[in-house]
Amino acid sequence: MRQSRALVVDDLPFGIDRTSATPLAVQVADGLRRAATTGALAGGDRLPSSRELAARLGVSRTVVTAAYDQLHAEGWLSGRHGSGTYLTAAPPPVERTAGTTSRRDPLAGLLDLGAGAPSVETLDTAAWRRAWRAASDRMPVVRKDRGGEPEYRAAVAEHLLRHRGLGVSSGNAVLATAGTSAAVGELAAALWRPGDAVAIEDPGYSRAAGALRAAGMRLVPVPVDGDGLRVELLPDGVKAVYCTPAHQFPIGARMPAARRIELIEFARRTGALVIEDDYDGELRYDTAPLPLLATLAPDLVVHLGTTSKILTPTLGVGWLVAAPAITDAVLGYRELTGTSPAPAGQQVVAEFARSGDLARHLRRLRREMPPRRALVVAELRGRGLQVRGDDAGSHIVVPLASPEQEERAVAAARAAGLYLDALGRHHIGPRHTFGIALGYAALPSADLPRAVRLAGDVLSRVVEWTG
Repeated sequence: MRQSRALVVDDLPFGIDRTSATPLAVQVADGLRRAATTGALAGGDRLPSSRELAARLGVSRTVVTAAYDQLHAEGWLSGRHGSGTYLTAAPPPVERTAGTTSRRDPLAGLLDLGAGAPSVETLDTAAWRRAWRAASDRMPVVRKDRGGEPEYRAAVAEHLLRHRGLGVSSGNAVLATAGTSAAVGELAAALWRPGDAVAIEDPGYSRAAGALRAAGMRLVPVPVDGDGLRVELLPDGVKAVYCTPAHQFPIGARMPAARRIELIEFARRTGALVIEDDYDGELRYDTAPLPLLATLAPDLVVHLGTTSKILTPTLGVGWLVAAPAITDAVLGYRELTGTSPAPAGQQVVAEFARSGDLARHLRRLRREMPPRRALVVAELRGRGLQVRGDDAGSHIVVPLASPEQEERAVAAARAAGLYLDALGRHHIGPRHTFGIALGYAALPSADLPRAVRLAGDVLSRVVEWTG
């Protein structure tokens, strides 16, 4: 049970405004109520005597007595003979108003077949704990390095060279980021002005689009096809082109070499920057990955990566590789705003890489994802459904004919206890491509077969009913 707390006069967080038309006694009563509802006072606290509080506030004792009498009448206070005046009422519940209601988790209680989630089950929990313990042995930092922890940046450079063929040299540099969306927002704020145009895949990564919009950019949606971004539709005059060439999100296409060269030529001709989001480039298991855009034109390409898809969003870290003029601009923006990614996640990733556990984890992922994908494809194609997307990453696409089919599929899946991810929500402009981006990484392997069977039931019924 909570013990009563005797408050000294100076503990009370309010004062008197003598220029206000509100009577002094009402101000004192309002101040005490406000202190109770905000938690500054709690039930059982003993208030100062009327004489002490009057002296502190510079009012007559009659004013404080009148305020105490009003709060007694309302049930907020009680007097104990020979002991003092106590707050007896707990703070009333705060009424929720429009715009302040907490947002319920939309996936609560559902089997998660959404795209873009990692396979946490694949993480070696012993290695995970070792990395956290090793990171916690470091002394806390006094000042953050705006570019990121040196050990983390070195680990990222080695990772990119080994797993993505991107060498970090004097021609470019690595910065730590708080993830892809944060990096996109920083680039926009550091390099461009509100109203500048940025081209982005459509459908594409809606959070990157949101970060660009938040920075005041004007988005130019560019359609995608089976080979990714349609470069021939890019307009002149854009400051940058955001794309996911290794595994287009959410359609799942891989940009072929010829189109990559075409994109680089467009950037050279127009002066546009290319933002290459390599969100799951490590997860290719059908053929060797094509060279990164950043290896083709390090002066024109900003390469982005994240640990959220290959490890977990828990870490909240990613990386940015770009020419020094760009990384210097981002660092200048961070100095100006006082922002930079938190060191803790960087330190864990650095330890995970130093021990060799990151490389082992990626090998496990590459072994784990193909049979999961095969299970999904077999189940859906066995029901006559189309399946699209490269044999890579951790999601496939089931095309649908209309937004109505999407809506019915999502609603029917929710009723069956599933979360399905509609392509409609990934459009930057008007919706024109419909289907379900079905992820197969988030669920434990024991739950995936049942979830995919349920998804197959739902999708086949929707297609048959509207076909």
